[in-house]
Parts: sequence; C-alpha cells; structure tokens
Amino acid sequence: MDNEEHSSHRRTVAILSRGDAAARRDATPKSGRFVDVFEALAAVGIDGRPVIYDESFADAAREQLLSADGVLVWVNPIQDGRNRAGLDALLRDVAAQGVWVSAHPDVILKMGTKEVLYRTRSMGWGSDTALYQTAAAMRAELPARLASGPRVIKRNRGNGGQGVWKVEKLPTSSMISVLDATKDTPEELTLDDFLRRCAEYFENGSVVDQAFQPRLGEGVVRCYMAGDRCAGFGHHKVKALIDSPAARAEAGPRLYSSNADPRFQRLRRLMEEEWMPQLTLLLDIARGDLPAIWDADFMLGPVQADGSDSYVLGEINVSSVHPYPAEAPAEIARRVADRLQLKL
Repeated sequence: MDNEEHSSHRRTVAILSRGDAAARRDATPKSGRFVDVFEALAAVGIDGRPVIYDESFADAAREQLLSADGVLVWVNPIQDGRNRAGLDALLRDVAAQGVWVSAHPDVILKMGTKEVLYRTRSMGWGSDTALYQTAAAMRAELPARLASGPRVIKRNRGNGGQGVWKVEKLPTSSMISVLDATKDTPEELTLDDFLRRCAEYFENGSVVDQAFQPRLGEGVVRCYMAGDRCAGFGHHKVKALIDSPAARAEAGPRLYSSNADPRFQRLRRLMEEEWMPQLTLLLDIARGDLPAIWDADFMLGPVQADGSDSYVLGEINVSSVHPYPAEAPAEIARRVADRLQLKL
C-alpha cells in the first residue's frame, strides 16, 4: 500500500523569482517569464508552482517552498540595490529540511562567482588569471601585470557588467585607461583613484584579474547547460569592454540556437566530455548538484595550430539564467526529473 501511494505521488517543483506583493498575488504557471518551464515540467509529470520572493514576505515564501519537492531559483546576485543574503539563508534552511534546491547557494559560491576563473585557470578554458583577496594585494601586484598588457578586473559577485573593468597602462603617461563594462567610453585615472573605486569589492569578497582577450570583438559564445548536458547556445557581438567605435557598431542581440548548432559542436564536446568532469572534480561538486540551468560565456582565444579556435572562459552565470534557447526548458525538465528521482 505504501509503495502504491508513493508511486502515485506527483512531484512538485517551485519556481522562485523576485517580485513585489502584486506579483505574488497574480503569479500563475500560465503567466510570466517561465511559462515554457512550467509546460516542460508538466510534460514530464511534474507540477510547477510559482513562488515570488521578497524580504518583506520571506516567511510566506519559505512555507511555500517547504511544501514542494524542489525549487528552481531565478534571482540575481544584485538587483535594485538588494543582494541575496536573506534569500540564500532561506534556501539553505529549506534544503536542510529535504527540499532539493537548484542552484543551491553553496554551489553558486563554488561556480557562480568570478573566482571560478581563478580556481579553474589550469583547465583548457583557462587563461592568465590572478586573484586578489585584499586591496593591498591588488595595489602591489596589478602594476606588474599591466606592464604586460591590458587586464580585465572583475568583482567576485555581480551581474550585468557591474564591477567589470578593462584597465590598460597608457604608453606616454603615468595614468591608466579604465573602461567600465556598463559604459561606452574609457576614462583616464591614476592607479590610486581606480583602486579606491574597487575598495568596496573587498568588503565581502575578492577581485579577479584576467588578461584581456584581443579577439573579444569577434563575439562571445554562451553555452547553456542543464546539469552536465549542453542545452543550446547563444552568440553575439558585444559592446562591453570594446574601445573601437567601429567594433561597437557591429554589436547586436544574442542569437540563440539548439545544442545541434554545427558551429559549436567542438565546444559542446569539450564541455560535456572534458570540462564538466574536470570542473566537478576541481570544485568538489557532485554531478547531480550541478544547476538545472546555467551558462558559461566564452571568448575566442588564440587560433590553434590546426586552425581551430580555442575558447577562454569569461564568466559562469548560475543565479538567474534567462532568457535561453527555446530547447532549454525541455532539457531543464529532464534534469529536474532525474534529480527528483533520487529522492524516491
């Protein structure tokens, strides 16, 4: 009898996003950004429930999550001046009580911050990367690195280009050229002035320093992953950190394609067969704990001897991956079903 009741139990997954009281009142599986995910979950026999989160009604959201088997989370690290500190504590609490959380805050800290660029620098996607734990270390080490070429400075946690800078030594001046990823034109600053701008990044985090990739203007490839399987691609020419007005004029929207896109099959193979085993080993993440949806942004590195492109990791996005290719929701649902099966 117990087995019959257990097998007939329909699994439930909450889809959590940030919003106000009105959004919470009006949320349904047939409205909002995640209709396609709700539909994909239903297709594999999982009931999806929208949960809207705000610090002002966190307790009510917590009760909703505790009544679900799992939760998929779409909340940015920084949004409208708020961070995820309260939400992450809530998610750790419900996870400790048996609810599967994707992505779990501890997994985000391992792979969804800029520090992952430093921790995985020995992998095939790695590049010349340094990590500064203190402002004093950055002051001491950055000038020597600038002497060899432009660098990209990234705060450990952020989104939308916040806290990302291209920094370059000026050849005929003691000043440096600094280009904010969210701005169009660079500034000339003293190193001390730039360091003061970065001081707040060390209050609760670190700073990553990565060599600038000269082929950035050729575009960025975003590889979407559902767990350890590729769920599609996005490609676009970017404006961020591009100095040339002509190159900036070529920037356009990200264009999405399926995981069968012939342009990126080598990248897919590298991700699924080589880099995922290495990543999970280096970061001590069980494969089943990889996020149900995440992405990795790749710049083109040096052309290899056989004429093929190399890829340099620029960022991993975990906290709030949206939008994504049309094929991704089905991949998300499959990974969710696989993961919930482990709870039976």
